[in-house]
Amino acid sequence: MAQHSKYWSCSPFADWIRGTKKLDMGTAEEWDNWTTTAQMKHNFRYWLAEEALGHIQDFVTWPIRKIYDIKYYINNRWVSRTHSLTAHPRDIKPGQWQDVGNRFLPCLFNELVDFVEVETAWSHIAWGDKETRAKYDPPFYASGWFRWRTWRSPQAGLDHLDWAMTLTNAEWLEEDKKGEAVPTGQATSAKEIKELYLWWTTVYPNRPDPHDASGWSDYCEASRLANGGKLSWSGSDKSPELKKMSDKSIKLLQKIEAAYEKEDEEMLIRLIRIRQSLWT
Repeated sequence: MAQHSKYWSCSPFADWIRGTKKLDMGTAEEWDNWTTTAQMKHNFRYWLAEEALGHIQDFVTWPIRKIYDIKYYINNRWVSRTHSLTAHPRDIKPGQWQDVGNRFLPCLFNELVDFVEVETAWSHIAWGDKETRAKYDPPFYASGWFRWRTWRSPQAGLDHLDWAMTLTNAEWLEEDKKGEAVPTGQATSAKEIKELYLWWTTVYPNRPDPHDASGWSDYCEASRLANGGKLSWSGSDKSPELKKMSDKSIKLLQKIEAAYEKEDEEMLIRLIRIRQSLWT
């Protein structure tokens, strides 16, 4: 069952029933103290505001929450497909075979792209002011009751990460200690998410083709020209120049491919380590 977006027990009306204003925020200790004080002051009224009012809200809003459940099921099942990890068609063409080990990189990083460009972008406009929303001109279905997870905005996602990267623990420090403020865990995570996102979207697709960078493509073309249009794999058919070219390009090709493989693995590990921060 869908949860409430706003709880009646946190409303001014609940404060009136309870006889004690609810905290806007506080530490665990502060909340314990507030609860104890509120119960001691008006135990029955506290129950009315915190328990009875919640049950009444559940009953009154049951129909609309059932509609929400249906909407979210359709969204999760056929739009976001939250039960699966999928690759973009440009990375793995539909119908094309890919071994399991070769699916991990594109599938996981495509999910990261969706997280930044869809989920994080939505978060940026959902909690932003009118000026923020106007900057990206999102359609009506980008947020609110009619939201479908199809609106995509790379810039809104990156802007949200840039904002999150500025967060520090300064507000919890005494005035004379604010100069010692450090980035929060959210800020650290946002920086890592942005770096991984930019690597996948700007660095990875623009890496030189190892066959071209190593000279292997040039060797293959030279071999075809020397053998009447056919690529020869026989050592006896190679001239000293071609053999030298072949040995050099193969060695460099293996080096480049190994470097790419190492980089891919390092980025996958970094993505796995940051997975607990991929939520909105």
